[in-house]
Amino acid sequence: MATSPAAPPLSATQKKVVFATSLGTVFEWYDFYLYGALATIIARQFFSGLDDGSAYFFALLTFAAGFVVRPFGALVFGRLGDMVGRKYTFIVTILIMGLSTFIVGVVPNYASIGVAAPLILIFLRLLQGLAMGGEYGGAATYVAEYAPKGRRGAYTAWIQTTATLGLALSLLVVLGTRWLLGDHAFEDWGWRIPFLLSILLLGVSVYIRLNLSESPAFLRMKAQGRRSKAPLTESFARVNNLKTVLLALAGLTGGQAVIWYCSQLYVLFFLTQSLMVEATVATLWVAASLLLGSPFFVLFGAWSDKVGRKPIIMLGCALAAASYFPVFSALTAAANPALATAQATNQVTVTADQAECSFQLDLTGSARFSSSCDMAKQALAAASVSYTNVAGVVGTPAVIHVGGVAVSSYSVQGLSGAEARRHADTFKAMLAQALADAGYPTKADMSRVNTWGVMALLIYLVVLVAMVYGPMAAALAEMFPTRLRYTSVSLPYHIGNGWLGGLLPTIAFAVVAQTGDMYSGLWYPVIVAGATAVVGTLWLKETKDVDLDKVE
Repeated sequence: MATSPAAPPLSATQKKVVFATSLGTVFEWYDFYLYGALATIIARQFFSGLDDGSAYFFALLTFAAGFVVRPFGALVFGRLGDMVGRKYTFIVTILIMGLSTFIVGVVPNYASIGVAAPLILIFLRLLQGLAMGGEYGGAATYVAEYAPKGRRGAYTAWIQTTATLGLALSLLVVLGTRWLLGDHAFEDWGWRIPFLLSILLLGVSVYIRLNLSESPAFLRMKAQGRRSKAPLTESFARVNNLKTVLLALAGLTGGQAVIWYCSQLYVLFFLTQSLMVEATVATLWVAASLLLGSPFFVLFGAWSDKVGRKPIIMLGCALAAASYFPVFSALTAAANPALATAQATNQVTVTADQAECSFQLDLTGSARFSSSCDMAKQALAAASVSYTNVAGVVGTPAVIHVGGVAVSSYSVQGLSGAEARRHADTFKAMLAQALADAGYPTKADMSRVNTWGVMALLIYLVVLVAMVYGPMAAALAEMFPTRLRYTSVSLPYHIGNGWLGGLLPTIAFAVVAQTGDMYSGLWYPVIVAGATAVVGTLWLKETKDVDLDKVE
């Protein structure tokens, strides 16, 4: 492929723009992902009126709420950024984000104020999502418009590191606070400290951004009187630009989003929930992999200035779709070898009348799991045991087969409280013994963990993210004209990352809960990443050599 001519080195102003914008965006991502890092504790603090599985699911739903509203933030702040300017718009977004995060740290829990606690939490999470919807498009557009032709991939790649570094920072702050306070104090009240610290980061971020100048491309457009008076209408009501927005979503950001969230966030849930690795250890592994993998974002961004955005992003999508199942299977073998061996030699099945099997998540807080199928699946889920569903004879009680051992389940329908507890104790004891005899561990044995293998796999997953995300900001900025760039970049990015990507942990968790197969949630990112690889390869045009001022 033809290479672009060498660009001049960064000026002092350009270095300041890249550093200051990236640092502020790191802090904003820290605020946004802090909730995910504390999802397990938040489930207990704000959703204690539900059973453990449903409480965790609702915590993930609240986490997902911030993603759901991100496209609406993209519309509101994208319009503002294209009409008023990039700089002041993303000062507003960081103020909303920082203040919302700080307030989470002072909201009373469910035990103190009842249902008002989760309602306030959800409202604050929605504000965070709106703010993030306006942040990324502004930061990516701002840096892209400062970057010289031939260096946009390298410049904007620094913005692309910020989400990963913000996630790593949130994980490290959580770990550090837990280590200083101890587990009991941290889970009781210390979890609030990382949220309260955001007020300090907010002060630094606002100070930095107030000292930046407006984007030169926006100032030229403003001086020429070419600002859009209706960026939303021009972006989405005009056929040509709308086609480009839809192509950016289907051929770029959709696959990128599911790869980002599967490889960096869902994998943490997988380690702690499915593989039963101790939370502190799993968090350290993931944080270390994020830090070690971060240079690859800049590497792939700079490389895209030479070979193009499209081939790197499409290759990353194809590799993810092809390798997720074997990589997560290898992760099981490395992080919990006893579990991998038990799954291979003594498979677990649930044979039941399918008509009595309920959906295994309480979406309303009012569901009552009472059938023998429900009792069997609830017990296996509590033990983090993966299983296969087998259709049984209608009207017969469910039976769990652990290798060659059968454990009959029970129904609580018609039983008194004392009788139900007695049946539950007997059943759980029999199941625990059968699982223990079959080699199923109750937690990961750290003395048997292949730490180097785990880290190699986690870093590989981050490299996949870097391939699709490193060149992404430059690719999106190059697809749209200056007068519409903030709005047009923001919407496909946040539909992809807010909906397709941000909902991934919740969707995957629900799929696993229903099927019983801990790998079944991976079908979602595999299908979306594969579809993006096909659409992008067939219809996406290369943009690395375009002149941003001449894009129409």
